[in-house]
Amino acid sequence: MTDQLTVIVLAAGGGTRMKSKTPKVLHRIGGRSMIGHVLGAVDSLEPAQVVTVVGHQRELVGPHVTELRHDAVLAVQDEQLGTGHAVRVALEALGETLGGGTVLIAYGDTPLLEGATLRAFADAHHAAQAAVSILSGIVADPHGYGRIVRDADGGVEAIVEEKDATPEQREITEINSGILAFDAAFLLDCIGRIGNDNAKGEYYLTDAVGIAHADGLTVAAHAVEDALQTEGANDRVQLAELGAELNRRIVTRWMEAGVTVLDPATTWIDADAVLASDVTILPGTQLLGATVVAEDAVIGPDTTLEDCEIGEGARVVRTHGQLAVVGPRANVGPFAYLRPGTLLGADGKIGTFVETKNAQIGEGAKVPHLSYVGDAEIGEGTNIGAGTIFANYDGAAKHRTKVGRFAKTGSNNTFVAPVEIGDGAGTGGGTVVRRDVPPGALAVSGGPQRNLPGWAQSKRAGTAQAEAAAGAGRDEQSQNGRGLGADGPERAES
Repeated sequence: MTDQLTVIVLAAGGGTRMKSKTPKVLHRIGGRSMIGHVLGAVDSLEPAQVVTVVGHQRELVGPHVTELRHDAVLAVQDEQLGTGHAVRVALEALGETLGGGTVLIAYGDTPLLEGATLRAFADAHHAAQAAVSILSGIVADPHGYGRIVRDADGGVEAIVEEKDATPEQREITEINSGILAFDAAFLLDCIGRIGNDNAKGEYYLTDAVGIAHADGLTVAAHAVEDALQTEGANDRVQLAELGAELNRRIVTRWMEAGVTVLDPATTWIDADAVLASDVTILPGTQLLGATVVAEDAVIGPDTTLEDCEIGEGARVVRTHGQLAVVGPRANVGPFAYLRPGTLLGADGKIGTFVETKNAQIGEGAKVPHLSYVGDAEIGEGTNIGAGTIFANYDGAAKHRTKVGRFAKTGSNNTFVAPVEIGDGAGTGGGTVVRRDVPPGALAVSGGPQRNLPGWAQSKRAGTAQAEAAAGAGRDEQSQNGRGLGADGPERAES
C-alpha cells in the first residue's frame, strides 16, 4: 500500500452494559486496555495520523490514549448520535491535515484485532480502488450485526442494521464488522449526506455504502477468516470470553515458539510478556505485564509474576513477585513474596516464607527461611539465618541495612537499620544487631543462659506443666538412686 493512511478509532460510547465506573474501552484483558490492544494493532500500520473520538468519560479515556500514542488527535463527540456523527467530528478535528489517501475506521472495544488483518484490509481496499470497503465476516449466528446486502452480480449494495432489516435480510450470514476503509475524498463528500431516518434516529456510517452504490462507485468487501478479531465487548461476560480467547491465543503462540506449558487452561500470559525457548510453565501460573523469562527457566506451579525479569535456568516456585529481578540459576520459593526493587543475583536463593522489598541479594547469597528483608544489601555468598528480620522502619523513616560478603548470620536475628555487618562477619542466634559489626567479628547480644530450678512448681502450681515437671524430677531422682545406691556401680567396682 502506497497512499497516505489515516486511522479513526471510535471510543466515545458509554458502555452502560458494563455497569462500571470505568469507561468500557479502558477495561483490561491480556494486560492492556481494550483500546490499548486496538492502538497496538493500528501502530503496526505506521499511519500518518491517528484520531480517537472520545465522549463519555473523556477525562479518563483521552489521557490514556495520549499516553499510549503521544501524537494522537483527540476529537470530542459531546452527544453520541451514531457512528456517522462520530466520524464527522473526527474529520472536523483533522481539518486540512487529512489530505488524501485512505481513511480506516476502527473501534476501541475490539481487543482481538491484529495489525496483520488491518494491513491486509487496507491493501485490499487500495488494490480495489474502492470508494469504501467493508471488513466483513461469515458467522453462524448473525443476530445483532449489520448485514452485507449484495446485488445479483455479487457486488455490495448496502449494509442494513438489525433493527432496520427485513426478515429476508436477517437471514444473511455475512455481517459487517464495523471496520471500514474509505477513499478520503469520497468520505469528505458523503459524510454530510448521511441522514438519521432510521429506527434509532442516529447517523449510521454504514449508510455511506448505499451512497457510494447510488453514485456508481466501487464498494468492496474483504472477508476476514477470523471473525473473532472484530468482536466487541459490551458487557463483562463478553469481556471475560474475549479475555479467555485472547489468552488461549497468546499461550498457543508461545507453545509454538518452544515454550512448554503443562496446563494451558490454568496459565495466563499477558500480551507484553516475553518468553525464551525451553522455558517451562507449570500449572496455575500468571505472567503479567512486561515480565521477561529467559531460556530454561521453570516457573510455577501457582506463581504470579508481574513486570519481573527471570534469568536463564532460574526456578521460581509458588511465588508472588512484582517489579523484581531473579538472576540466572537462582531459586525462589516456595511461598516467597518478591516486592518491587528485589534483585536476586546469580545462583542465589530466596526461600520458603521469605518476603523481600528493595533488596539487593548478591551472587550465591541465600535467605532460605522465614525472613523479611527490606531496604537491604546482602553481599556475595552470604547466608542469612532462619527467622531474620531486617527492621528497616523506625516509625518515621526507612533505613538501609548492609551485610557484607560471605557473612554467616544466626537464626532469629533482628538487624535494626541503619546498620552494617562486615565481610566475613557472623552473628549469634537470637542476636539483635544495633551497631555495626566489623569484618570477621562475631556479634552476640544475649547474656549467658541462666536456669531457675523449680520455676514451674513455684509459679505454675496445680497446672499440668507443674505436675509434669514434678514427675520428671521424681524420675531423675529414681534414676540417680539406681546409679549410686547399694546395687550401683560403686559396689560392682568394690
